[in-house]
Amino acid sequence: MTTKTLSTAEAMRYSRQILLSGFDLEKQELLINSSVLMIGAGGLGCAAAQYLVAAGIGKLTLVDDDTVENTNLQRQVLHFEDDIGAKKVDSALATLSQINHYTELVGIDKRLSETELEPLVDTHNLVVDCTDNLQSRNTLNDLCYRNNTPLVSGAAIRMEGQIFCVIPTLNSACYRCVSHYFGEQNLSCVESGVMSPVVGIIGASQANEAIKILTQFGQAPINCLQIFDAAQSQWDSVRVNALKTCPTCANPHE
Repeated sequence: MTTKTLSTAEAMRYSRQILLSGFDLEKQELLINSSVLMIGAGGLGCAAAQYLVAAGIGKLTLVDDDTVENTNLQRQVLHFEDDIGAKKVDSALATLSQINHYTELVGIDKRLSETELEPLVDTHNLVVDCTDNLQSRNTLNDLCYRNNTPLVSGAAIRMEGQIFCVIPTLNSACYRCVSHYFGEQNLSCVESGVMSPVVGIIGASQANEAIKILTQFGQAPINCLQIFDAAQSQWDSVRVNALKTCPTCANPHE
């Protein structure tokens, strides 16, 4: 793959990031040469995708098999009233293409099996998990650890949200090390509801962590579950120790 060089026009476009202490032109070039695989074009995915694209991610592959419904419009900000009935991937990419023409956008409008997902995980620099169920999060976690691909996982429901970052090359704790505490919860927004800005806060935070990891800027919060309580406007961090018996990160390549 040919390494892209930041053009003058792009340097001007991203100047407010480049001005950040410690970020500079080299970090921005890392970003425009990075690829992200995002699973889910719902509330989290809509928020995370628009900030990644606006910030200058080089390539975004978006996977979702769902269609836009009226009830999605309250929080899924890449979809509009005229998009009801359309594929979420098509709707999202149409909006994202208007945000930044420099980003290569790829859409996959089907539910992928683990076998189909693995080569995608392996060929992207980072995975952003915007799914809405525990089984999918655990599957993505396993694939990322097996392929040494960083993962930024997010979840939001009611007035609560969480983010967990996994960096296999640093031997961090994986999502299974924390998800086993959740039991077999399968709550969704349909049953429990969700406040619109909560998914935006979590999705935008996922984008922020992804950019930090891809450009090695700041400190990635590995081994740490970040929990947001929107009712109290409060963030908390919970230390997560890697489980010695974890089937994923204790023996990642077996």
